[in-house]
Amino acid sequence: MRAAVERVLHDVWSHRGIAASLLYPFSLVYLAIARRRAARTTPVELPVPVVVVGNIYVGGTGKTPITIELVRELKAAGFTPGVISRGYGRASKEQHLVEDDSPASTVGDEPLLIRRATGVPVAVGRDRVAAGRLLIRSNPSVNVIVSDDGLQHRRLARDVELAVVGARGLGNSWALPAGPLRELPSRLDSVDAIVLSATEDTIESRTPRFAATSQLGDVVRLCDGRRRSIEDISHRIAEKEAKVLAAAGIAAPDRFFNMLAAHDIVGKNLGLGDHFAFDTNPFAQSDARYIFITGKDAVKAMQNADIKNDRRIWVVEYQTQLDPYLIQFVVEKLTDAAERKHIDIVPPTEEITH
Repeated sequence: MRAAVERVLHDVWSHRGIAASLLYPFSLVYLAIARRRAARTTPVELPVPVVVVGNIYVGGTGKTPITIELVRELKAAGFTPGVISRGYGRASKEQHLVEDDSPASTVGDEPLLIRRATGVPVAVGRDRVAAGRLLIRSNPSVNVIVSDDGLQHRRLARDVELAVVGARGLGNSWALPAGPLRELPSRLDSVDAIVLSATEDTIESRTPRFAATSQLGDVVRLCDGRRRSIEDISHRIAEKEAKVLAAAGIAAPDRFFNMLAAHDIVGKNLGLGDHFAFDTNPFAQSDARYIFITGKDAVKAMQNADIKNDRRIWVVEYQTQLDPYLIQFVVEKLTDAAERKHIDIVPPTEEITH
């Protein structure tokens, strides 16, 4: 049901049709409230530099894979990063440190994925300032914070803003509820850089733009961690003429399905809706011999015993590569911010490898 509702909404938001036009007056109210709230908010500085990876399009745009790769690049550049996130969909409103075995229901699926993928300290909280303070207090060696989402969280002062534009572009360019935007496209003029991820939309902005490219990596069986190359598993499927099910509880599942199809892995596709909880088993009635899911789904799926022990389920690794010039751009800005905050960091930018 949720996936169907999301499809309808994004279809309405893709153009300026009758439904969107009828909602437009409410968008003006939404923008007025947002601007008033922003004007009343005083940003709070954290003691270390902060880079926000966010978006203006509601829902997923591919921020988390970009955050993961940015964290890896910052580590390679000599920083000791930590990550903060709201932790969408979690039950608790309190701040929490994320551990490898934390329940996704407590810390959120994306923060748990980031923690497992990078190994860096991660804290979650609706109040990103409080989450950042908890992170630094618990991990004094952290000298830069990456905020996964939070572009609209004005209370958190930031030194670098990256706005990710994903596969759906900017939709009809109207704000909620007539369109999909949290802020108007003009907001992109004030961020430090725009990261284009799988979008063909033309973005009109004077802000520097950089590309993020993605591809599928190995597949790992959920029940026992057995690893195979995606080419090998594709060959086995063809050889056995095996039935395939691809499932994704992400914002743009069609992209995942299309990437699998590019490797000749084709079968039934199941869009579960973004942040699907896996409290129930959507694969119980499937006769597929191979089931493929995303890493974001895996952190929750493995906490359901029926799913975790299903030998048919394979997790597809997702690899993102950032433009080297974007990394250099961010490193230079963070280095300047560290100097202003009197933090002794001199990342070896000339030694960054890609």
